[in-house]
Amino acid sequence: MPELPEVETTRRGIAPHVEGREISEVIVRQPRLRVLVPADLDERLVGARIGELSRRAKYLLVPLSGGDALGGTLLWHLGMSGSLRIVRLGELPKKHDHVDLVLEGGAILRYHDPRRFGFVDWLSGGTEQDPRLARLGPEPLSEAFGGERLFTLSRGRRVAVKPFLMDNAVVVGVGNIYAAEALFMAGIDPRRAAGRISRERFDRLAAAAREVLAAAITQGGTTLRDFVGGTGEPGYFKQRLNVYGRHGQPCRRCGAELRLVTLGQRASVYCPHCQT
Repeated sequence: MPELPEVETTRRGIAPHVEGREISEVIVRQPRLRVLVPADLDERLVGARIGELSRRAKYLLVPLSGGDALGGTLLWHLGMSGSLRIVRLGELPKKHDHVDLVLEGGAILRYHDPRRFGFVDWLSGGTEQDPRLARLGPEPLSEAFGGERLFTLSRGRRVAVKPFLMDNAVVVGVGNIYAAEALFMAGIDPRRAAGRISRERFDRLAAAAREVLAAAITQGGTTLRDFVGGTGEPGYFKQRLNVYGRHGQPCRRCGAELRLVTLGQRASVYCPHCQT
């Protein structure tokens, strides 16, 4: 599943090709995504100009002005298998290429999603009013996130620290891959109750989460299944994974066999020696 680094990689990859460009045509081949593609999307978007792209958690926000867009925003989510990439006019669509935004100058922003768990939706009002965005916690790379927040919100909580860290109300965008890696870097057992972790250890965990996410963004995200960035290039962070997907293999740090456990209905790999 594309996580925060993959969405940020996509944003950075497509932004130079779409920002400031006018939309000349909208092609919807398959409207039945996780959220039904608005039937009037082409009427709203044709003639509109794309503003500066932004990201909130795993959502990509595409602001529009002019035409019938009236200052609205496209809210894009890549789901489990989606990708947005830039292709040239005339490049034939492949299977699972569901939505095209044809831009002035001949570029096409093309949405590909084999599982159709992603979506593109239209927000006519302020993005902060949308319920999908309103209740989200802070961005993990922002000053609003840190050990103090984790410590404060965890008091009295019996939930294991890994699903606690993955709670979007606590902090956004720390999904399964990066939570596992951050907990390894911080030396914390993912099974430990969040309410039993000290402020000092939460400081280390917050720093580790920021470090692993920043590194993943720099390297273009993690290549899992068919994820590619906005220019069609795969991510390379997978080469550096310490624990995720490596159960039964030796720990890169101590050599102990990595173990697999299920937490919050998600598989989690950890080192019994390095993480306590």
